[in-house]
Amino acid sequence: MTTPDLRAAAPELAATALRTVQEEFPNVLRVHYRHAGQAPYRPRDRHPAFYGSYDWHSSVEMHWVLLRLLRIAPDVVPAEEVRTVFAAHWTPAAISAEVAYFAGSPGDERPYGWAWALTLAEEAASWAAEPDASEEVRGWSATLQPLADHFLGALRRWLPSATYPVRSGLHPCSAFGLLMSLPAARRAGDDGVLVDAAMRWYADDADAPVRWEPSGSDFLSPSLVEAVLMTEVLPEPGPWLDRFLPGLAAGPLFHPAVVSDAGDGQTAHLHGLNLSRAWCLRRLAAVLPDGDVRRPLLVDSAAEHAAAALPHVTGSDYMVEHWLAAYALLFHDLAY
Repeated sequence: MTTPDLRAAAPELAATALRTVQEEFPNVLRVHYRHAGQAPYRPRDRHPAFYGSYDWHSSVEMHWVLLRLLRIAPDVVPAEEVRTVFAAHWTPAAISAEVAYFAGSPGDERPYGWAWALTLAEEAASWAAEPDASEEVRGWSATLQPLADHFLGALRRWLPSATYPVRSGLHPCSAFGLLMSLPAARRAGDDGVLVDAAMRWYADDADAPVRWEPSGSDFLSPSLVEAVLMTEVLPEPGPWLDRFLPGLAAGPLFHPAVVSDAGDGQTAHLHGLNLSRAWCLRRLAAVLPDGDVRRPLLVDSAAEHAAAALPHVTGSDYMVEHWLAAYALLFHDLAY
C-alpha cells in the first residue's frame, strides 16, 4: 500500500529521475589507469546501462525510483516514458558490459553501489514473482539478474575477510551496504554471510555515540542505519536496541541538519542525511510494540527531518536532484 503523500510526490520524483538517468553530463567518472596510453572513456561507453545522474550509484538509485514508482503508482507517473528508458538502458548487452566492468574493477562502488544494484534487481525480481506479473516485468528481472549474481558473489568473497566495519555516514558505510543487500541475498537463499558480518561487527555495540553526528558531508546516520540493520538480523532486537540507543525514550536524539550550500556536492549530502534519518526513524518506530513510548517520539522526529528535506528533492540544485529522490521514496514508501 502507498501513502497519500507518496502518490502526491510520485509525478515529480518520476520526472526528476527520468531526466537525470538520461543526462550523461555532468559526470564524475572514476578511471583506474592500468598502463600509459590507456584510452579515455566517456560515461556512456563505460556504463551503457547506468551512465546518467552524475555517477554510477546515483544512476542505479534513480532507475530504482522509476521501477518502484512504476510498480506501485503506475497511474500517476509517465509509464510509457519509463518503459522506453528501461528498453533503451536494460539490454542484455548493456548489463553484460556493466558486469564485465565490475569483474575487472572488483573494489569499485563497494558496498554502496553494490547494495543499490541489488536493491534494483530485487525490486524487479519481487515484482516478477507476483502471479500477475507481465512478461515485460519478467524480462526486466531476467536481464538484471546477472548484475545481482555478480554482486552477491562479490559480497560472499569480500565479507569474510572484512575484519572491521566502516562506521561512516558516507558511501563506504558497512551497515547500509548490508541492510540494502539483505532482501536480494534472502531471495537467493544466500544471506548467511551478510548476517554473520552484521553479528560479528555490531552485536556487542552499546551506547551509540549519537552526539558525534553529523559529520559535515554525511548523508547517512551511522547509528540509525546500524540500528535498523540489527532489527533485521536479530530475532529479538529489543534488548540490543535498548543498549545501543539508551536515550531513545528521553526525547529526540537528533535534530535536522542545516544545509548551508546545496550547490556544494558534499554539503548537499546533508539533505540526504535528513531524509535517510527520517526513513530510519520511521522503520525503528514500526518494529517497536504498540504502546511503546518511543514510537510517537520517533514518528515525530521522522516527520521533522522529512519536512526539512522534502522541499529540496526536486526543483533545486543538480547536486541534490541527481540522487535525493531515492531517499524521498524510501521515506514515503511503507514497504521500506
